[in-house]
Amino acid sequence: MGEPEHTEDFAQLLDRLKAEYGVSESEIARRIGVAPSTVNSWTNRTRGGKRGVRPSSIRALHEAFPKFSVDEIAAAAGRETPGPLSPEAEARILELWRGLTEEQQRAKEVEMRALGEMNRTGQ
Repeated sequence: MGEPEHTEDFAQLLDRLKAEYGVSESEIARRIGVAPSTVNSWTNRTRGGKRGVRPSSIRALHEAFPKFSVDEIAAAAGRETPGPLSPEAEARILELWRGLTEEQQRAKEVEMRALGEMNRTGQ
């Protein structure tokens, strides 16, 4: 058996979030550190809006509105759940980074930027 099919889109999730917390789009934007036009774009995705939801915004929404899980937010946004980055994981990554040559660091940075762009564009 597979996972249940997801039927709620991101605009619908935002409507539920606004009702649950009694907040406006502007308040959501303020709490997660994005422009109000960004939240408006997310709300209007089902009516032709094209702006995707970044993994950092998915995490920020969960942190600001914890009744909504990262998995739930990501699924509604049509994204895979972003990987966690605990302080321990960040320290391990930094330690590995420091062991690379300058040329290897530049190559990894290019690769990471490309992966991040794929996540932003949904490709």
